[in-house]
Parts: sequence; structure tokens; C-alpha cells
Amino acid sequence: MSIFGSMKTAVSGMNAQANRLSTVADNIANANTTGYKAVSTAFSSLVLPSTAGNYNSGGVQTSVRQSVSEQGDISYTTSGYNLAISGDGFFIVQSADGTPVLTRAGDFTTDDQGNLVNSAGFTLMGYSYDAGAPAVVVNGFSGLVPINVAQSGLTAIESTTGTFSGNLNSNAKLVDTATTDTPLDNSASVTSDTKQMSMVGYDKLGNTVQYDFYFTKTAGATATTSGSWEVAVYRHADAATGSTSSFPYSSAAVGSATLDFDLNGQMTSAGSLTITDTVTGGSIDMDVSGFTQLASEFSGKGTPNGQAASPVKSVTIDKDGTVYAKYSDGTSKPVYRVPLATVASPDNLTLMSGNVYSANGQSGVTVTGFPQTNGFGAIQSGALESSNVDLAGELTEMIESQRSYTANSKVFQTGSDIMDVLVNLKR
Repeated sequence: MSIFGSMKTAVSGMNAQANRLSTVADNIANANTTGYKAVSTAFSSLVLPSTAGNYNSGGVQTSVRQSVSEQGDISYTTSGYNLAISGDGFFIVQSADGTPVLTRAGDFTTDDQGNLVNSAGFTLMGYSYDAGAPAVVVNGFSGLVPINVAQSGLTAIESTTGTFSGNLNSNAKLVDTATTDTPLDNSASVTSDTKQMSMVGYDKLGNTVQYDFYFTKTAGATATTSGSWEVAVYRHADAATGSTSSFPYSSAAVGSATLDFDLNGQMTSAGSLTITDTVTGGSIDMDVSGFTQLASEFSGKGTPNGQAASPVKSVTIDKDGTVYAKYSDGTSKPVYRVPLATVASPDNLTLMSGNVYSANGQSGVTVTGFPQTNGFGAIQSGALESSNVDLAGELTEMIESQRSYTANSKVFQTGSDIMDVLVNLKR
């Protein structure tokens, strides 16, 4: 046995406990840091060659382990810009020098430019809807821009496309076009067998324009079809006033189409209708292929694109990461979508200052996706993820580390005393 060896072993034990105490100190200091993930110290033995009659003490070494994959508690706040991730994934944020990194710290607020920035100064990144619904770049950070919630001013978007779907009652009375006028004739003699529905669109200035749709059954069942319907569209503003009917309108129909249905009540025609409004100068391509002809009540719903001229009232963030601008007229428009990122081994990510992480060879490459898809978690607005530090457990670790350090120091002190005895033998 080597006296020096036992002293070196005691020193390695003290260093190991010092490392353990350092992780405890870090955890306690960050117990209230949003999204902080606790670190711990793992011990492994170092063994030196020994014989039956001569044991050589080795030592101990430590490695630090992260608990990045462990979910912290969710606490709710009064700020809609505070975000928490429930499940797997990390926010993609950008440092001041433009480097994209990962974090679970969603304590975002707006900076002087309206960008969402967390307490460590990292900017939340996402995809813009400026060019339509965004597509995620699964293996990189290309296309990401800062999420800016300073949506101000008035915005008007003209309606250019839309969808109209529903059901046309197959038991509706057939109108004989040879003897009876239909809405397309713009006559005051339109009967009650015609079904009217309306839809609102928007012109270039953001004015609302109501369109009246008239559905009339003009052909009955044959060996291969269950019927046909005529669709006529008019500007509501041109409707007749002072009578029980909107007909005759002061201008001709702005759109028309014929809808054919098979024996199962499913549409067989193209299902397209174009509204050409000479007053506004606009054109709306309507998709009406969603209509069916079944033995049920008339129903319909229309959804055109476009937007009225209205100021932004608020900005909200949905569970799937979509950032909506809410307007004072009650409408909303998606402006950004926040993605999430993950790696194969989150616990092996490289920890950096500011409670952010970067991928490395041990963690695996970064994979990006939208919340609530492909195993990614959901985003909770108005909430924060607390640290996953167990304060009571850390205090216990601290006491154990202190006792172990003291015991190792006693071994070192004993070895030192024995060395004194050896040195004094020559006196």
C-alpha cells in the first residue's frame, strides 16, 4: 500500500465532491430560472493494479449529467407572450450575433421593435405567412424570421378565392324552366322552391360586399344522375327594395354555374363558379365542389379569403404555434407559425449561457417540425415551464457532499500524519 496513493485517492474524492457541490450550487441558484434543467454528478471508480498482499487505492472520477428531457411544472401567467412547451421540443431562438440555438425558456416579452425576446436576450424565431401557409424545413433553420407582434395600422385584403359547401335537399321541388322563371332570369316571379344563401366578401378598400346565392333544382333524376341545380349570384346591394322579393335586381347576375350530382348525391360537375363584380372590379373564384344533394335540410357555409379594413386589436398564439393577429371587427389572420426542434438525445445537448442549447455529435442532428405534429409537444400561451430542480433533494445532496468531502479530507489528513511519523523516524 502506498501512503502517497491513499492521499491522492483522498484528493480525487475531494475533487469529486467539489464537482458534486458545484452542480448542487448551480441547481439551487437556478431553481427559479424559467425552463432550467437540473444537472447532476455521476461517480465512477478508478482502479489501479493490485495484488493479494498489496492493495493500491485508485480514485474516483465524475461526469455531469443533464435532465433536459424531464418536463418541468407548468405555471400560468397573465401575459399571452409567455410560452410553455407541454411535451417534447425546444423553441428556436436567435442570439444577438444571429446564431440559432434551442431553449425551453419561453418568458418572452416585446423589445423596442416588437420582436419577442426572452429574459436572456434571445429572439423567438418562426415562419412568416407573407407568402402563404409556411412549410417547415425539417433539417435546418432556413426561412426562419423573428416573430414580430407589433402589428399596427389598417390592413385591407381583397377577396380573390373562396369556398362554399353544404347540402341541397334532394326532395326539393323541380322547377320547370320552360314555364317558370329561375333566379338567373332576374325576374320577380321566383318561387319559394328556390333556396337563398348569402356570403360576404371584401373589395380592394376593405369594404364588405354581400353576395346572394340562389340554388334552384332544374333537372330531375335520370338513369345516371340524381339531379341538377342552377346557381345564380347577385350583388345584395342591387336587390329590389320595398317588396317581399329581392327580384328584380338592378344589375345582372355576377356569377352562375350548374351543379350535377350522381345517384349517390355526390357532385360530378367541375364545382367551380367565378364571381365577376363590375362595381368593385374584383373577381372571386369560388370552389363549390363541397355541395352534396341528399335527403336532408338545406345547409351551407361560405369562407372567402380577404380582410376588411380593421385595426389590429391583439396578437394571440395557438397551441399549434400559429400566431394570429386579431382585428377589432372580430376577424383574425395568421401572421407567423412558431416551429419546435428536437434531437435524438436531448440530455447530451451542449449547454450554453442563457439557458440555451446547441446540438453536437452526441445529441444527434436537429429535427424541426410544427407543434402537435410528428411527436412534438403543444405550445401553451400565457404559461411558463418552471425549472425541474427538486430543492429538497438538492439540499440533501449538499449535506451528503459536505460530509463526504470532510471524510475524504480526514483520509488525507491521516496520510499526512503517517508521513510525519515516517519523517520523524530519522531523528
